[in-house]
Amino acid sequence: MQTNGKVAVVTGAGSGIGRAAAVRLAIAGYKVVIAGRRAEELEKTTAMAPGILAVPTDVSDPDAVKNLFAKTKEAHGRVDVLFNNAGMGAPGVPMEEVTFAQWSAVVGVNLTGAFLCAQEAMRMMKEQTPQGGRIINNGSISAQTPRPNSAPYTATKHAITGLTKSISLDGRPWNIACGQIDIGNAATEMTERMQQGVPQANGTMMVEPRMDVQHVADAILQMANLPLETNILTMTIMATKMPLSGRG
Repeated sequence: MQTNGKVAVVTGAGSGIGRAAAVRLAIAGYKVVIAGRRAEELEKTTAMAPGILAVPTDVSDPDAVKNLFAKTKEAHGRVDVLFNNAGMGAPGVPMEEVTFAQWSAVVGVNLTGAFLCAQEAMRMMKEQTPQGGRIINNGSISAQTPRPNSAPYTATKHAITGLTKSISLDGRPWNIACGQIDIGNAATEMTERMQQGVPQANGTMMVEPRMDVQHVADAILQMANLPLETNILTMTIMATKMPLSGRG
């Protein structure tokens, strides 16, 4: 296997965007470490490309995240790219019906998990030689525009934008770049329901177009491959005809 000498950590890599990104990075020559809660699904990802190491991880658990990066350092000695992709949603119910447990679970994975992983990555990136690296956060279109009845998910994804900017600023002295990719309607298991119709802001249901998840993986690779003197702070990639631009 041809490698480029760089190491990438991808969270939420047991399915969907995380799996596609991990495989694309591995094929492009990265040594890839993948994280996720479901060990059996991570193993399926490792079988799709050479050079992928699976470390089952709950990103909302600080000790589990420390173990993820310790295993990365033990296996490869450094980390050059972190793709903070792990995420979950809550039931699509009115905000007043969201339970505290549901809210806390979404915040724990989507926001706290991204913070914990970025924190450990930055510690390694500061200490390693050559110094520095890149963090890519999955913001989602929900970092820009909410869907109906999605307060926990939307709130965490808006918060990811602030986290991205803070990391980008705080990482400057150590050559750590940080950018965000906002993804709309990639064809994954999570978006299959869109083929039957999903609620719209005006109260109707509408079938929404989706795009090939490989285009998302290619975009993540583009961000990862940039020299550290250059950064894509925000990128939006979406199905062309999805209802985002304008008013539907």
